[in-house]
Amino acid sequence: MSDSILILAFLTFSLMCGIANSMRFQLKYGDTKCISDEIKSNSMTVGNYTVVNPNRGYPIPETHKLIVKVVSPHGNNYHHGDNVESGNFAFTAAEAGDYSTCFRLPDSRAMPTVTVEFDWKSGVAAKDWSKVAKKGQVDVMEFELKRMYDTILSIHDEMFYLRGREVEMQELNKATNTKMFTFSFFSLVLCLSVVALQLWHLKTFFARKKLL
Repeated sequence: MSDSILILAFLTFSLMCGIANSMRFQLKYGDTKCISDEIKSNSMTVGNYTVVNPNRGYPIPETHKLIVKVVSPHGNNYHHGDNVESGNFAFTAAEAGDYSTCFRLPDSRAMPTVTVEFDWKSGVAAKDWSKVAKKGQVDVMEFELKRMYDTILSIHDEMFYLRGREVEMQELNKATNTKMFTFSFFSLVLCLSVVALQLWHLKTFFARKKLL
């Protein structure tokens, strides 16, 4: 029984790692870095970011504060932080597509290089399972089964989403092939017309010169 729990936990952890982004990167003055994540409609997403303090024990310098924006595929603003050293956001995606989180370090005479830690989770990974376990007072096995069930639902939704994207791509390919066929057909007709016109012109020319 314990082996089954470990296997379930391992599979759940492996699946959740694929939908959680945790990273550290650097920004130079005047630079903007955007990170995108494809999120399905009605999926929960949670993110938090922090500027690494270059001088521990002291306040972060004003030159190390950022401008942060989170926008949807259609340009809707879901989060905005101006002159901030840390922050977080959480929302349910109203539309499917690539959501972007952009970090910008304003121009400064000090010309600093800033290190940013960013953690972004979506779908099952965005749920706080510690609170679920605490509220439900469930045992270890039920806890893992709940988490696995939500992961399976997420994978199921992802499969249908990908299937829909595949159908869209197939329709796009069909439309492209039809356009290419039409273009090739008219190109061939045009080429044959030009050849026929040239032959007629040459025949007329030689006939006038009495060479034929």
